[in-house]
Parts: sequence; C-alpha cells; structure tokens
Amino acid sequence: MANLKSLAKDTAIYGLSSIVGRFLNYLLVPLYTYYMPHDTGDYGISTNIYAYTALILVILTFGMETTLFRFANDERFKSDTVFSTAFATVGSLTAVFLLLIFGFISPISEALGYADHPDYLLMMAVVVALDAIQALPFCYLRYQKRAIRFASLKMLFILINIALNVIYFVLLGKTSVFYVFFINLLCTGLITFFFLPDLFRIKWKFDGKLLNEMLSYSWPILVLGIAGILNQVADKIIFPLVYPDEEQANILLGDYGSCVKIAMIMAMITQAFRYAYEPIVFAKSKDADKTEYYATAMKFFIIFTLLAFLCVMGWMPVLKYIIGEQYREGLGVVPIVMMAWFSLAGCIVLFAVNILLIPTYGYWACAWGGFAGYGTAMVLSYVIGQNKNPIPYPMKSIALYFIVAMAAFALMKCGEAYLPAWGSFIFSNLMILGFVAFIIKCDLPISRFKSKKC
Repeated sequence: MANLKSLAKDTAIYGLSSIVGRFLNYLLVPLYTYYMPHDTGDYGISTNIYAYTALILVILTFGMETTLFRFANDERFKSDTVFSTAFATVGSLTAVFLLLIFGFISPISEALGYADHPDYLLMMAVVVALDAIQALPFCYLRYQKRAIRFASLKMLFILINIALNVIYFVLLGKTSVFYVFFINLLCTGLITFFFLPDLFRIKWKFDGKLLNEMLSYSWPILVLGIAGILNQVADKIIFPLVYPDEEQANILLGDYGSCVKIAMIMAMITQAFRYAYEPIVFAKSKDADKTEYYATAMKFFIIFTLLAFLCVMGWMPVLKYIIGEQYREGLGVVPIVMMAWFSLAGCIVLFAVNILLIPTYGYWACAWGGFAGYGTAMVLSYVIGQNKNPIPYPMKSIALYFIVAMAAFALMKCGEAYLPAWGSFIFSNLMILGFVAFIIKCDLPISRFKSKKC
C-alpha cells in the first residue's frame, strides 16, 4: 500500500508538471498555426525535423535511462558510479553524433530535403545533443525522488520557451520556422547550465566492467525504444518522402502535425505514469507481492487513459480552437492517433501501411497506420510478456472498461451527427460522467462507503 501511495504522489507531481507543462506548451500550437503562414508549409517543416530529433534522441540515450534505475538499485554498485558510467557512454555517443553532423552537413541536408536550410539541421542537432546530455541528470533526479526539482526545471524550460516565442512571433512579427528552432536552442542551453551544480556533486568514477553489464541490459531497451518512437514519428518522417506533390507535402504534414498535438495527451499521461512507475518497479522487484502490485497499477493506468480519451473527445468542440482554422481539416484523425501504442511488430505494420497508402490517402494513412501498429503491438506485447513473466492482470475488468469506453465514444459520435453543437457537447460530457460512475461502481462499491464512518 505504501508503494501505491508513493506511486500516486509521484505520479501527481510528474503528472501535474507534465499536464500543466503540456497545456502551456499547447499555447505554442495556436501561436504557430495562427501566426505562421499556412501556404509556406513551415509548420510541416517543424513537424518533420522534430520527428527526426525524437528518433535521434532515443538512439543517443541508448536505453540508459531505464538502465540507470536497474543498476542504481543493485547493491553491488554505488549509484554515483552507475550514473558516471552511463553519462560517459551517452556523452561519447553525443560527441560522435555532433562530429558527423557538422562534418557532413551538406550531403545530409540535401538527402533530407533541406539543402537551402542546413542551419535548421545544425541548430536541431545541437538541441538534441543537449537533450541527450540532460536525459541522465533528469533521470537521476527521479531516482533520488527529487520530483519537485525535476518538475521545476521542466516547467522553467517551457515558460522561457513560450515567453521567447511570444516575443518573436507576436511582438516582433517573425513568422519563419527558423525562430522556432533558434528559440529551442537557447532554452535547451539554459536548462543544461542549471544542471552544473548537480553534476559537481557527483563522485565521478567510470567502471568498465559495469559498462559491459549495462550495455547488455540497455541494447534490447534501445531496440524497443527505437520501435516505440518510430510508431510515434515514422509517419511524419515518411510523409514528405513518399507524398507525390512535394510542395503540398509540408502543408498537409503541418495540418496533420498540428491536429496530432491534441492527441498527444495520451502520450503525456503514459509518460507521467512511467516517470513515477520506473523507480518503484525496480525498487520493488524483490518483494513477494510484486506481481499483484504490477497488475493493480496497470488496471488503474488503463482506466485513466480511457478516461483521458473520452475527455479529449468530449471537449473537442473547445480543443479545436487550439489550432488555427486553416489547419483543422485533420481533426478527424485525432481519435485514431490517440490509440497509438508501441512495439517492434507494430512499428513494422505502421511502416508498411504508411509507405503503401500515404501517396493515395495522405495523413489518413498515417493515422490508420498507427492504429494498425497499436493493435498488433497490444496483442504481441501481452502474449510475449505473459510467457516471459506471468502477471495476473485483471483482463476481464480491463476488457469491460475498454468496451464501455468505446460504447461511450460511439454514442458521442452519434450525438455529433444528430444533435446541435451545444446539445452534442452536453451529451458528450454526460457520457464521460457515465463512464466515471461505472468505474466507481465497479472498483469503489457503494457498500464500502456505508461501512466507513465519515
């Protein structure tokens, strides 16, 4: 019970910072889609380059974030030694990456379609390198249960980023995507500076034997991490490469990328839960009741993600104004994208669907490719996981919650079709309340409250 309370508290801190941070970061979406010209495709360029940086970041961190938790909880090693060894590994990979980018920027920019703007790639290369350097200090804060400092630094980055974007785009009237990348570079560099006191407190020691063990543990995580991030960004990387109209590709990708921002609340909740869950799951790995704990935690994770899905769908009449009017044609893909999941097999399915169907169906192929990947991943992840490490997940309850949530969503769509806008909005929120009531009835029976004294 104590572990579950700790999980709930840390999830609240990480989740609040993530939710508030993501909400504040959403302010950049209307800023860009209302101020950045639609016909230039600049927002599509931003979407494309950020997709590449997300993939590169996973490669540079090399699975060392999760690996840090695994070995920092190993009694054979001191946590500072584990951090030092992991940091040296990531730092070395990052240095090699920067040397390659700066040394071969001309052929790289031509291959990616940015021959006229290699400066975009150079700025974002430095940004992703700094993000990789920051990843392990942020991870170490989680290991040390310093959730408030973690959240404060994340929020500081977002607030400074928003302030500079408002200054450049609103007050100074800048409209080029160049300033998006330039501001990101400034903010990332500033946050890196704030980690210097933490790094000076580390007792640095590199352990070659430990590194071999860490690499053996981290490379499967790297493979799964690449598959997972490709499920999120492969469509945005592939789209400009396979869409037949090169000039229109970035414009459509901008529409798709802006609408996907609304769907990212699911990824936000997943990330907040993982931030709190990973330190506890490794610390609890030796406890006798660990499988029961994992099953209970997963059940409530499913409940919260389903509730988030319904809330986004129910409030879509309001959320759509986050995006400039010219970009709203892609809103239909939001419920499909919110079902995205992660796995190697799912990634393969996503690639196949995107490459085959994007030339004909555009960003709808991106959305359905993610959905197909999710379905494949969900089945295989469960089957493989249960074979390797059986956990008594309450599958009947989870299936029932999913069916009820999808039924509520179907009724919401019927309300959109047959009710006026205000009526549909009210009806959708009644469906959300109905889902909450169903969960309370199933997991918090009324009889329990009757037996307790107020």
